[in-house]
Amino acid sequence: MFDALDISGSALVAQRARLDTIAGNIANLNTTRNAAGQVEPYRRRFAVFAPGRADDPTQPGVHVRKIEMDRSPGRKVYDPGHPDADASGHVLYPNIDLAVEYVNALEASRAYEANVTTMEVTKAMMAASLRLLA
Repeated sequence: MFDALDISGSALVAQRARLDTIAGNIANLNTTRNAAGQVEPYRRRFAVFAPGRADDPTQPGVHVRKIEMDRSPGRKVYDPGHPDADASGHVLYPNIDLAVEYVNALEASRAYEANVTTMEVTKAMMAASLRLLA
């Protein structure tokens, strides 16, 4: 019975990491420079899940194996007045589609809610079992 709580708990942590990654993508939707200030657009990131717990993959649950960068090309926009425009007047923006990020955030939040509900039902079943034993 406690495994069910552990599984849902690991899923909550994984979905939270996924939501944090999506939030970072949305926050950097128009970032055209890297942390060093060089002209290099932000790259979309995404969480890769793996079965098992992070500390013990043989145990039931899920964890974020790693955060990967999307290697698809960025958006090229003609904006000759932009400080990061190239010689032809094009600016390379991140490879982030707001609609895709929004759908991914909805999916992750629904999965988070489903796991919270699963934990609540599991706790109720445990409480009912203890009442039967008493």
